[in-house]
Amino acid sequence: MEFRFFYHFGRFLLMLKGMFSRPENMRMYWKEFMKQCVDIGIGSLGIVVIISTFLGAVTTVQTAYQLVSGFIPKSTIAMVVRDTMIIELAPTMICIVLGGVVGSKIASELGNMRISEQIDAQEIMGINTRAYLIGPKILAALLTIPALVVIAAFLGIFGGLEAGKLSGILSHEQFMEGLRSSFDGYNVFFALSKSYTYAFIISSIPAYYGYHVQGGALEIGKASTTAVVVSCVMILFADYALAAMLL
Repeated sequence: MEFRFFYHFGRFLLMLKGMFSRPENMRMYWKEFMKQCVDIGIGSLGIVVIISTFLGAVTTVQTAYQLVSGFIPKSTIAMVVRDTMIIELAPTMICIVLGGVVGSKIASELGNMRISEQIDAQEIMGINTRAYLIGPKILAALLTIPALVVIAAFLGIFGGLEAGKLSGILSHEQFMEGLRSSFDGYNVFFALSKSYTYAFIISSIPAYYGYHVQGGALEIGKASTTAVVVSCVMILFADYALAAMLL
């Protein structure tokens, strides 16, 4: 078990090292980067909007259920929703979902290219496939996933605002009062630190498993599943590590 871990970790580092080379054709690299930005960012926007909005709404309702005491002002609900969405739900929950959506896509795409010998053909033509196929995916994830996390945080707070009004828990004025109360800007820095770390995990680990697939279609499916599981576990581990270091 330990040998397999160091074996995969070493191959992973070698894959990352192989990405750093001078582009053969900068225009093609830029085109691939833009394509990945659309696939990862725009392609995941719909599910991010739905999940984050309902996460904020559910957080409002459940927080109101817990705060049954009349001595606690209702504006406290907005404070809990704001900090919960920014610190934990927006970066961690959204990136776990993206780990399944984006990670499986990256692993299956590269796995299919490996099985169909497209990667071998590009290497014969003198193309650094690690830099051309994996580099733009990681860079696109580092650009778009933090943006999706910011959107998720805003939509989660908006969902909590509307859920509080529609369910009669608290008015818009009470929610906005709590939203502006005791805001700590460091929480935004913490959330962005998480999102950049998770973005690297979501893009690099599935790329490793997809790039090194051997076999046929069945192995591509196994590699996609393994990539998603490992990515989610690493996100949870990074969540704890970042919380211990930065909070």
